[in-house]
Amino acid sequence: MADTKKLSREERKKAKRASRKKRKTEKPLQPREYARGSKKRKVKKMARGQAKR
Repeated sequence: MADTKKLSREERKKAKRASRKKRKTEKPLQPREYARGSKKRKVKKMARGQAKR
């Protein structure tokens, strides 16, 4: 994005929105090959500490 120092607040918002929209069309996100959240570490079992052993 270009230098927006000289633009007003409303102009800056318009410029940002336009650049976001442009980026979305140029580089869309790939769909995941795995279920969402499945790679998160399972904290509940880790928190048990000694009890789980």
